[in-house]
Amino acid sequence: MSLAKPKVHHPSLAQNAIGLTRRDYEGVITTLCAGCGHDSITAAIIQAFWDLDIQPHMVAKMSGIGCSSKTPAYFLREAHGFNSVHGRMPAVASGASAANSELTMIGVSGDGDSLSIGLGQLCHAMRRNLNLLYVLENNGVYGLTKGQFSASADPGSMSKKGEANTMAAIDSCRLALTLGATFVARSFSGDKDQLVPILKAGLKHRGFAFVDVISPCVTFNDHEGSTKSYAYTRENQIEVVQTDFVLPRGAIHADYRPGEDRLVKMHDGTYIKLRKVADDYDPSDRDKAYAYIRARQEEGEVVTGLLYVSEESQEMHQQLGTVPGALTKVPYEKLCPGNDALQKLQARFR
Repeated sequence: MSLAKPKVHHPSLAQNAIGLTRRDYEGVITTLCAGCGHDSITAAIIQAFWDLDIQPHMVAKMSGIGCSSKTPAYFLREAHGFNSVHGRMPAVASGASAANSELTMIGVSGDGDSLSIGLGQLCHAMRRNLNLLYVLENNGVYGLTKGQFSASADPGSMSKKGEANTMAAIDSCRLALTLGATFVARSFSGDKDQLVPILKAGLKHRGFAFVDVISPCVTFNDHEGSTKSYAYTRENQIEVVQTDFVLPRGAIHADYRPGEDRLVKMHDGTYIKLRKVADDYDPSDRDKAYAYIRARQEEGEVVTGLLYVSEESQEMHQQLGTVPGALTKVPYEKLCPGNDALQKLQARFR
Protein backbone atom coordinates (compact mmCIF):
# COMPACT_ATOMS: atom_id res chain seq x y z
CA MET A 1 0.00 0.00 0.00
CA SER A 2 1.34 3.44 -0.94
CA LEU A 3 0.63 6.54 1.10
CA ALA A 4 0.79 9.78 -0.85
CA LYS A 5 2.45 12.80 0.72
CA PRO A 6 0.38 15.99 0.93
CA LYS A 7 1.37 18.37 -1.87
CA VAL A 8 0.95 21.53 0.18
CA HIS A 9 4.15 23.13 1.39
CA HIS A 10 5.33 26.41 2.83
CA PRO A 11 5.66 29.17 0.21
CA SER A 12 9.06 30.17 1.56
CA LEU A 13 10.71 26.90 0.49
CA ALA A 14 13.72 27.43 -1.76
CA GLN A 15 13.15 26.99 -5.49
CA ASN A 16 15.57 25.84 -8.17
CA ALA A 17 16.09 27.50 -11.56
CA ILE A 18 12.86 26.02 -12.99
CA GLY A 19 10.76 27.16 -10.02
CA LEU A 20 10.40 23.80 -8.22
CA THR A 21 11.04 23.01 -4.56
CA ARG A 22 12.62 19.81 -3.27
CA ARG A 23 9.10 18.70 -2.26
CA ASP A 24 8.19 18.63 -5.97
CA TYR A 25 10.80 15.87 -6.44
CA GLU A 26 9.41 13.58 -3.74
CA GLY A 27 7.25 10.49 -4.16
CA VAL A 28 4.98 8.54 -1.83
CA ILE A 29 5.74 7.87 1.86
CA THR A 30 8.31 5.11 2.34
CA THR A 31 7.25 1.75 3.73
CA LEU A 32 10.81 0.48 4.24
CA CYS A 33 12.14 -0.26 7.75
CA ALA A 34 12.97 2.81 9.84
CA GLY A 35 16.66 3.57 9.39
CA CYS A 36 17.01 1.68 6.08
CA GLY A 37 19.93 3.00 4.06
CA HIS A 38 17.79 2.98 0.94
CA ASP A 39 15.77 5.94 2.26
CA SER A 40 18.96 7.97 2.66
CA ILE A 41 19.78 7.18 -0.98
CA THR A 42 16.30 8.38 -1.96
CA ALA A 43 16.98 11.69 -0.22
CA ALA A 44 20.29 12.01 -2.10
CA ILE A 45 18.58 11.27 -5.44
CA ILE A 46 15.95 13.95 -4.76
CA GLN A 47 18.68 16.45 -3.91
CA ALA A 48 20.66 15.61 -7.07
CA PHE A 49 17.69 16.03 -9.44
CA TRP A 50 16.64 19.26 -7.73
CA ASP A 51 20.14 20.71 -7.87
CA LEU A 52 20.39 19.94 -11.61
CA ASP A 53 17.02 21.60 -12.40
CA ILE A 54 15.75 18.48 -14.22
CA GLN A 55 12.08 18.49 -15.18
CA PRO A 56 10.49 15.48 -13.39
CA HIS A 57 8.27 14.62 -16.38
CA MET A 58 11.40 14.21 -18.52
CA VAL A 59 12.72 11.39 -16.32
CA ALA A 60 12.23 7.62 -16.64
CA LYS A 61 12.89 5.64 -13.44
CA MET A 62 13.32 1.86 -13.66
CA SER A 63 13.60 -0.97 -11.15
CA GLY A 64 13.31 -4.74 -10.77
CA ILE A 65 12.34 -6.73 -7.66
CA GLY A 66 13.50 -6.39 -4.05
CA CYS A 67 13.56 -3.79 -1.27
CA SER A 68 15.68 -1.55 -3.50
CA SER A 69 13.16 -1.70 -6.29
CA LYS A 70 10.59 0.07 -4.13
CA THR A 71 12.86 3.11 -4.06
CA PRO A 72 11.64 4.76 -7.33
CA ALA A 73 8.19 5.11 -5.76
CA TYR A 74 9.70 7.46 -3.19
CA PHE A 75 11.09 10.10 -5.57
CA LEU A 76 9.86 12.10 -8.60
CA ARG A 77 6.16 11.22 -8.52
CA GLU A 78 5.67 13.08 -11.82
CA ALA A 79 8.27 10.97 -13.67
CA HIS A 80 7.65 7.95 -15.87
CA GLY A 81 8.25 4.66 -14.07
CA PHE A 82 8.44 0.94 -14.74
CA ASN A 83 8.87 -1.85 -12.17
CA SER A 84 10.12 -4.80 -14.23
CA VAL A 85 10.43 -8.49 -13.34
CA HIS A 86 13.34 -9.72 -11.21
CA GLY A 87 16.73 -8.83 -12.71
CA ARG A 88 15.33 -7.64 -16.04
CA MET A 89 15.40 -3.89 -15.48
CA PRO A 90 18.40 -3.22 -17.81
CA ALA A 91 16.57 -4.73 -20.83
CA VAL A 92 13.48 -2.61 -20.19
CA ALA A 93 15.63 0.48 -19.67
CA SER A 94 17.45 -0.25 -22.96
CA GLY A 95 14.14 -0.34 -24.80
CA ALA A 96 12.89 2.84 -23.18
CA SER A 97 16.14 4.65 -23.98
CA ALA A 98 16.09 3.42 -27.58
CA ALA A 99 12.57 4.79 -28.02
CA ASN A 100 13.19 8.13 -26.36
CA SER A 101 16.73 9.40 -25.95
CA GLU A 102 15.44 12.71 -24.61
CA LEU A 103 14.54 11.21 -21.23
CA THR A 104 16.93 11.23 -18.29
CA MET A 105 17.20 7.58 -17.29
CA ILE A 106 17.77 6.26 -13.77
CA GLY A 107 17.64 2.61 -12.69
CA VAL A 108 17.63 1.48 -9.05
CA SER A 109 18.49 -2.11 -8.18
CA GLY A 110 19.81 -4.24 -5.34
CA ASP A 111 22.64 -6.72 -4.95
CA GLY A 112 20.25 -9.64 -5.43
CA ASP A 113 18.50 -8.09 -8.41
CA SER A 114 21.82 -7.06 -10.05
CA LEU A 115 24.43 -9.64 -9.06
CA SER A 116 22.39 -12.86 -9.01
CA ILE A 117 19.36 -13.27 -11.26
CA GLY A 118 20.11 -10.07 -13.20
CA LEU A 119 23.88 -10.37 -13.57
CA GLY A 120 23.75 -11.12 -17.31
CA GLN A 121 21.46 -8.15 -17.93
CA LEU A 122 23.74 -5.82 -15.98
CA CYS A 123 26.81 -6.96 -17.93
CA HIS A 124 25.23 -6.25 -21.30
CA ALA A 125 23.92 -2.84 -20.24
CA MET A 126 27.53 -1.94 -19.41
CA ARG A 127 28.77 -3.39 -22.72
CA ARG A 128 26.22 -1.33 -24.66
CA ASN A 129 27.17 1.78 -22.65
CA LEU A 130 23.49 2.50 -22.14
CA ASN A 131 22.90 6.14 -21.22
CA LEU A 132 21.64 5.37 -17.71
CA LEU A 133 22.47 6.19 -14.10
CA TYR A 134 22.44 2.74 -12.45
CA VAL A 135 22.26 2.86 -8.65
CA LEU A 136 22.99 -0.42 -6.90
CA GLU A 137 21.72 -0.34 -3.31
CA ASN A 138 24.12 -2.87 -1.78
CA ASN A 139 23.34 -4.40 1.64
CA GLY A 140 24.84 -7.88 1.15
CA VAL A 141 21.64 -9.64 2.13
CA TYR A 142 18.22 -10.71 0.84
CA GLY A 143 16.01 -8.60 3.06
CA LEU A 144 12.63 -9.52 1.55
CA THR A 145 13.27 -13.24 2.17
CA LYS A 146 14.50 -12.89 5.76
CA GLY A 147 18.24 -12.40 5.54
CA GLN A 148 20.09 -14.97 3.41
CA PHE A 149 23.56 -14.00 2.15
CA SER A 150 23.54 -12.33 -1.26
CA ALA A 151 26.26 -12.53 -3.92
CA SER A 152 27.93 -9.38 -2.55
CA ALA A 153 28.30 -10.75 1.01
CA ASP A 154 32.00 -10.86 1.93
CA PRO A 155 33.65 -14.18 2.91
CA GLY A 156 33.61 -14.51 6.69
CA SER A 157 30.75 -12.08 7.08
CA MET A 158 28.29 -13.31 9.72
CA SER A 159 24.55 -13.66 9.32
CA LYS A 160 22.16 -12.39 11.99
CA LYS A 161 21.91 -16.00 13.25
CA GLY A 162 25.70 -16.27 13.61
CA GLU A 163 26.50 -18.33 10.52
CA ALA A 164 29.60 -17.41 8.49
CA ASN A 165 29.52 -16.87 4.74
CA THR A 166 31.99 -19.25 3.07
CA MET A 167 31.55 -18.16 -0.54
CA ALA A 168 33.49 -15.54 -2.50
CA ALA A 169 31.80 -12.19 -3.04
CA ILE A 170 31.16 -10.46 -6.36
CA ASP A 171 32.58 -6.96 -6.10
CA SER A 172 30.35 -4.84 -8.33
CA CYS A 173 32.89 -2.06 -8.95
CA ARG A 174 35.64 -4.45 -9.97
CA LEU A 175 33.12 -6.19 -12.21
CA ALA A 176 32.15 -2.87 -13.81
CA LEU A 177 35.79 -1.93 -14.40
CA THR A 178 36.47 -5.32 -15.98
CA LEU A 179 33.49 -5.08 -18.33
CA GLY A 180 34.34 -1.59 -19.56
CA ALA A 181 31.81 0.61 -17.74
CA THR A 182 32.60 4.24 -18.52
CA PHE A 183 31.72 5.66 -15.08
CA VAL A 184 32.28 3.72 -11.85
CA ALA A 185 31.79 5.03 -8.32
CA ARG A 186 31.11 3.75 -4.83
CA SER A 187 29.63 5.57 -1.89
CA PHE A 188 27.86 5.04 1.43
CA SER A 189 24.22 5.83 2.14
CA GLY A 190 25.32 7.55 5.35
CA ASP A 191 27.59 9.98 3.48
CA LYS A 192 25.22 12.34 1.66
CA ASP A 193 27.94 14.95 1.15
CA GLN A 194 29.84 12.48 -1.01
CA LEU A 195 26.87 10.68 -2.59
CA VAL A 196 24.97 13.70 -3.97
CA PRO A 197 27.79 15.03 -6.21
CA ILE A 198 28.51 11.49 -7.43
CA LEU A 199 24.85 11.08 -8.43
CA LYS A 200 24.86 14.46 -10.16
CA ALA A 201 27.99 13.55 -12.11
CA GLY A 202 26.43 10.21 -13.02
CA LEU A 203 23.26 11.89 -14.30
CA LYS A 204 25.34 14.15 -16.53
CA HIS A 205 27.62 11.39 -17.79
CA ARG A 206 26.92 10.36 -21.41
CA GLY A 207 26.87 6.59 -21.05
CA PHE A 208 26.51 3.95 -18.36
CA ALA A 209 27.14 5.50 -14.94
CA PHE A 210 27.43 2.76 -12.33
CA VAL A 211 27.18 3.78 -8.66
CA ASP A 212 27.46 1.11 -5.96
CA VAL A 213 26.11 2.40 -2.64
CA ILE A 214 26.73 0.48 0.60
CA SER A 215 23.25 0.62 2.15
CA PRO A 216 22.93 -1.26 5.46
CA CYS A 217 19.86 -3.42 6.09
CA VAL A 218 18.85 -2.46 9.63
CA THR A 219 16.70 -5.58 10.09
CA PHE A 220 18.98 -8.40 8.91
CA ASN A 221 22.52 -7.14 8.32
CA ASP A 222 23.39 -4.28 10.68
CA HIS A 223 25.19 -6.15 13.45
CA GLU A 224 28.68 -7.01 14.67
CA GLY A 225 30.25 -9.41 12.17
CA SER A 226 28.59 -7.83 9.11
CA THR A 227 30.79 -6.01 6.60
CA LYS A 228 27.77 -4.12 5.24
CA SER A 229 26.73 -2.52 8.54
CA TYR A 230 26.74 1.18 9.44
CA ALA A 231 29.51 0.68 12.00
CA TYR A 232 31.82 -1.38 9.76
CA THR A 233 31.44 0.95 6.78
CA ARG A 234 32.06 4.08 8.86
CA GLU A 235 35.19 2.54 10.42
CA ASN A 236 36.65 1.16 7.18
CA GLN A 237 35.57 3.68 4.53
CA ILE A 238 38.39 5.33 2.55
CA GLU A 239 37.52 8.32 0.38
CA VAL A 240 39.99 8.20 -2.51
CA VAL A 241 38.74 11.31 -4.32
CA GLN A 242 37.11 14.32 -2.71
CA THR A 243 34.04 14.61 -4.92
CA ASP A 244 32.17 17.65 -6.13
CA PHE A 245 30.20 18.38 -9.30
CA VAL A 246 29.66 21.63 -11.20
CA LEU A 247 27.56 22.08 -14.34
CA PRO A 248 29.67 22.76 -17.47
CA ARG A 249 30.44 26.50 -17.65
CA GLY A 250 33.55 28.60 -18.07
CA ALA A 251 36.73 27.12 -16.68
CA ILE A 252 37.72 27.88 -13.08
CA HIS A 253 41.43 27.56 -12.39
CA ALA A 254 43.10 26.73 -9.10
CA ASP A 255 46.83 26.25 -8.96
CA TYR A 256 48.09 24.49 -5.86
CA ARG A 257 50.29 21.55 -5.01
CA PRO A 258 49.42 17.98 -3.87
CA GLY A 259 48.57 17.87 -0.19
CA GLU A 260 47.51 21.55 -0.06
CA ASP A 261 43.98 22.89 0.17
CA ARG A 262 42.52 25.93 -1.57
CA LEU A 263 39.23 27.91 -1.37
CA VAL A 264 37.81 28.32 -4.88
CA LYS A 265 34.95 30.67 -5.80
CA MET A 266 32.22 28.99 -7.88
CA HIS A 267 29.93 30.44 -10.57
CA ASP A 268 27.05 30.86 -8.11
CA GLY A 269 29.22 32.92 -5.74
CA THR A 270 29.77 30.17 -3.19
CA TYR A 271 33.14 28.72 -2.26
CA ILE A 272 34.37 25.17 -2.12
CA LYS A 273 37.47 23.93 -0.37
CA LEU A 274 39.59 21.64 -2.49
CA ARG A 275 42.34 19.35 -1.30
CA LYS A 276 44.60 17.55 -3.69
CA VAL A 277 44.73 13.82 -3.03
CA ALA A 278 47.70 11.52 -3.34
CA ASP A 279 49.49 11.59 -6.66
CA ASP A 280 49.22 7.84 -7.17
CA TYR A 281 45.43 7.71 -7.62
CA ASP A 282 44.10 8.39 -11.13
CA PRO A 283 40.33 7.88 -11.75
CA SER A 284 40.94 7.91 -15.52
CA ASP A 285 43.19 4.82 -15.41
CA ARG A 286 41.04 1.68 -15.40
CA ASP A 287 43.85 -0.76 -14.57
CA LYS A 288 45.20 1.29 -11.66
CA ALA A 289 41.69 1.82 -10.28
CA TYR A 290 41.03 -1.93 -10.36
CA ALA A 291 44.34 -2.75 -8.66
CA TYR A 292 43.82 -0.09 -6.00
CA ILE A 293 40.30 -1.26 -5.13
CA ARG A 294 41.46 -4.87 -4.90
CA ALA A 295 44.46 -4.03 -2.72
CA ARG A 296 42.43 -1.95 -0.28
CA GLN A 297 39.67 -4.57 -0.20
CA GLU A 298 42.18 -7.22 0.86
CA GLU A 299 42.93 -4.97 3.84
CA GLY A 300 39.22 -4.91 4.74
CA GLU A 301 38.77 -1.31 3.61
CA VAL A 302 35.85 0.15 1.62
CA VAL A 303 37.07 2.49 -1.11
CA THR A 304 34.56 5.24 -1.93
CA GLY A 305 34.40 8.15 -4.35
CA LEU A 306 34.58 8.45 -8.12
CA LEU A 307 36.70 5.40 -8.89
CA TYR A 308 36.84 5.59 -12.69
CA VAL A 309 35.49 7.78 -15.49
CA SER A 310 36.12 7.62 -19.23
CA GLU A 311 36.55 10.96 -20.96
CA GLU A 312 35.93 9.37 -24.36
CA SER A 313 32.67 7.58 -23.66
CA GLN A 314 30.25 6.92 -26.55
CA GLU A 315 26.81 5.89 -25.30
CA MET A 316 24.50 3.48 -27.12
CA HIS A 317 22.79 6.03 -29.41
CA GLN A 318 26.11 7.49 -30.54
CA GLN A 319 27.47 4.02 -31.33
CA LEU A 320 24.38 2.97 -33.30
CA GLY A 321 23.81 6.29 -35.08
CA THR A 322 20.13 6.40 -34.16
CA VAL A 323 17.84 9.28 -35.03
CA PRO A 324 18.18 12.25 -32.68
CA GLY A 325 15.32 12.78 -30.25
CA ALA A 326 12.30 10.68 -29.33
CA LEU A 327 10.67 8.25 -31.76
CA THR A 328 7.34 9.81 -30.80
CA LYS A 329 8.46 12.90 -32.75
CA VAL A 330 9.42 11.00 -35.91
CA PRO A 331 6.73 11.30 -38.66
CA TYR A 332 4.64 8.15 -39.11
CA GLU A 333 5.66 7.69 -42.76
CA LYS A 334 9.30 7.42 -41.65
CA LEU A 335 8.54 5.05 -38.80
CA CYS A 336 6.44 2.84 -41.11
CA PRO A 337 7.68 3.39 -44.70
CA GLY A 338 5.44 0.68 -46.18
CA ASN A 339 5.64 -2.79 -47.73
CA ASP A 340 8.00 -1.87 -50.59
CA ALA A 341 10.63 -0.59 -48.17
CA LEU A 342 10.20 -3.73 -46.04
CA GLN A 343 10.71 -5.99 -49.06
CA LYS A 344 13.91 -4.14 -50.02
CA LEU A 345 15.20 -4.47 -46.46
CA GLN A 346 14.48 -8.19 -46.33
CA ALA A 347 16.17 -8.70 -49.71
CA ARG A 348 19.45 -7.52 -48.19
CA PHE A 349 19.45 -10.50 -45.83
CA ARG A 350 18.68 -13.24 -48.41
